[in-house]
Amino acid sequence: MILVPLPHPGVIIKRMLPVFGYDEALHGHAEVVFDNVRVPAANMLLGEGRGFDIAQGRLGPGRIHHCMRLIGLAERALERMCRRTMGRIAFGMRISDQTVTQERIAEARIMIEQARLLTLKAAYMMDKYGNKAARAEIAMIKVAAPNMACRVIDWAIQAFGGGGVTGDYGLAYAYATAPVLRLADGPDEVHRNQIARSGLDAGRLTVFSGKSFVPFMQGDNDER
Repeated sequence: MILVPLPHPGVIIKRMLPVFGYDEALHGHAEVVFDNVRVPAANMLLGEGRGFDIAQGRLGPGRIHHCMRLIGLAERALERMCRRTMGRIAFGMRISDQTVTQERIAEARIMIEQARLLTLKAAYMMDKYGNKAARAEIAMIKVAAPNMACRVIDWAIQAFGGGGVTGDYGLAYAYATAPVLRLADGPDEVHRNQIARSGLDAGRLTVFSGKSFVPFMQGDNDER
């Protein structure tokens, strides 16, 4: 990794990239062209070949940060869903009195709390044992939290009807944000592979227990 001070004659910022149609400038991502960019060797961080180490050092905390934001986003969507359905009358009754609405509110609350507790566990593991020991838990929350948020926000949009897809309630933007975080810092497929590799202990069935994976039954094998 190399620091390139801006402005620099060889660095051209062509445009800011919209995300699902939303303007993400200035804090978003840009299309950048590097043309014969030269900087002093002292601008290199840590040293040659250490770029991956730097990236990995921030990925664990960064993924937890993403999941914390997603949990907050889902909480706001659920709150708006509850307020909307309690104040909206359809076919002579409040939408909140419909069984399907109550089921969705209950499921949303369960899913949010599950994601919250798993995120807290991952943060605890990282603080106590370090990023490497917590990689399975971090991978799990990186899959669980974005998918949870997508589902909860979708239910909230359904409760708002046509209004939910407009910019009036913030749900459309939230719905564009959540799937982006299924890709940021690694897509679901990469993290699921990591979780599976952590759980496959010499081909034996394993379960989580405390700090690490342990065999489901000591000495057990699946050959018999």
